[in-house]
Amino acid sequence: MASTLTVDLFVSVDGWAGSDGLPGYFGYYGPDLGAWIDEETAKPQRVVMGRRTYEAFASLPAEAWGDTYESTMALDKTVFTTTLTEIPWPNTRIETDLASGIAAMKAGDGDPIRTWGSLSLADQLLAAGLVDRVRILTFPLFAGDAGRDSTFSAVAAADLELTDHRVLDGRIVLTEYRPTGKDIPRA
Repeated sequence: MASTLTVDLFVSVDGWAGSDGLPGYFGYYGPDLGAWIDEETAKPQRVVMGRRTYEAFASLPAEAWGDTYESTMALDKTVFTTTLTEIPWPNTRIETDLASGIAAMKAGDGDPIRTWGSLSLADQLLAAGLVDRVRILTFPLFAGDAGRDSTFSAVAAADLELTDHRVLDGRIVLTEYRPTGKDIPRA
C-alpha cells in the first residue's frame, strides 16, 4: 500500500506560520496541544523538511528538546536541500529533488510521511499534487507586524474537503483537509 503525505502547519489567525519575537507555539502551548504533539510524534512516520527548518531544529539547545530528543532522532528523516552536503543527525538523509523524492517515498511501502514546518516545501508539494492531507493548527492571535512566512501565499487555487476538526486547550483549532483535485467554486 502506498504511503500518505500529510502537511502540518501551525499558523496565526491572520495566516502567518512564523513570527519574529513571539514564543514557540505563538505562546499558546497547553496540555491538549502537548498531548496532540506527543501522540503524533509517537506514531510511526517518516519526517520530511527543508533546509531552513532542519537548521532551526538543529540549532535548538538540548534542554529545548526535553524528553523528545531520542525519539526524534530515532525517526526516519529526510532533509530536502541543494546546499547542504552532510547532516550529523542519525537516521537522516539528504535529497535534492523534492517532487521525485517524495513520489518515490509515497510509491513504496513504509510509514506515513509528514512535513515539519517548511512552508516552501509544503507549497511545492501541494503544487505537485503529492499531498494527501493538510492539517492546520490555528492559534488565537493576529501576529500582525511580528508575522513572518505567509501561509500558502504561493499555492494555486484548489478545493479542499474537511475531514476532521477539533479544539485544543479551548482555543487552538485543529482542522484536517483532503485535497479533492477539483477547482474551487467560481462565479
